[in-house]
Amino acid sequence: MFDGIDLKNLDLNSMMKQVQDMADNAKEENANKVFTSKAGGGMVEISINGNSEVIDLQIDDSLLEDKDSLQILLISAMNDVIKQSDENRKMMAMNMMGGMNPFGQK
Repeated sequence: MFDGIDLKNLDLNSMMKQVQDMADNAKEENANKVFTSKAGGGMVEISINGNSEVIDLQIDDSLLEDKDSLQILLISAMNDVIKQSDENRKMMAMNMMGGMNPFGQK
């Protein structure tokens, strides 16, 4: 007996299967979420799913002549949308762990 847990009846394989099933469900649920960011007043818009895969990219035609501005706006939009996806992943992980925060931040 270990702190009230009967180790003889503990089925680690079953527990690991449950954890894997929860992770698979979370990944599938995450893939269905869409995060979008705009930069330059909407001149660049990028959308990714919860697995950080780009699913849409819109670029205003006027930026095609201005490579430097296009690069700056793309970087800005990509960084923002990736941050959104990362925050969502952290929130999902905390929810799966019953509200414990393994990331050490609020």
